[in-house]
Amino acid sequence: MTTPTGTPTGRTRHDVARLVDHTLLKPEATRADVLALCADARELGVLAICVSPSMLSVARGDAVEGLVVATVCGFPSGKHTSALKAAEAQAAVRDGAHEVDMVIDVGAALAGEFDAVREDVAAVRAAVPAPGVLKVIVESAALPDDVLVEVCRAAEAAGADFVKTSTGFHATGGATVHAVQLMADTVGGRLGVKASGGIRDTTTALAMLDAGATRLGLSGTASVLAGLDG
Repeated sequence: MTTPTGTPTGRTRHDVARLVDHTLLKPEATRADVLALCADARELGVLAICVSPSMLSVARGDAVEGLVVATVCGFPSGKHTSALKAAEAQAAVRDGAHEVDMVIDVGAALAGEFDAVREDVAAVRAAVPAPGVLKVIVESAALPDDVLVEVCRAAEAAGADFVKTSTGFHATGGATVHAVQLMADTVGGRLGVKASGGIRDTTTALAMLDAGATRLGLSGTASVLAGLDG
């Protein structure tokens, strides 16, 4: 099988679909939009959906049969207190979320306050006990490489399960191959790496996976999978 550009790949459509969080976090999303997302997710064979906390009441029951349900907290700015993020995460788990993607305080990271970043993540980790999964959104495009490495180390020290590139809402942009590779090298397989933000085609998605991503956050999932066979 090949990508649309003719580049060979060993990954099938099914393989890639099982790494996808099919995502709808637009503020204008309606209940009908979320139900459509769930139906699309089941048809596409993805692993998970990711919706806003207020939509967890929609993403339940038969609508999400066979799907992992993820949501966000401290989204999209990360400029919430740790107590508020933890409360939001705890409520999300209560409302049916299996996974929570939290946003760090990017300003704290840029200021070199890595202990504060670690404590922030640890507060949310306590609110999302295993088997719940915690992903830490670091806004990699906004961070110099040395800061990105330290933030990933802080997330690991706090007990996170994944580090994630981006919210998709930050002005600096989304995932890059360079950031994903650096994040993957830093966590060394001990944590997952979720590439998210601006991944709109098969070639880009495969490049992220080749760089070390173990999960993809996609809103245009059908377009990405369309370039794959099997």
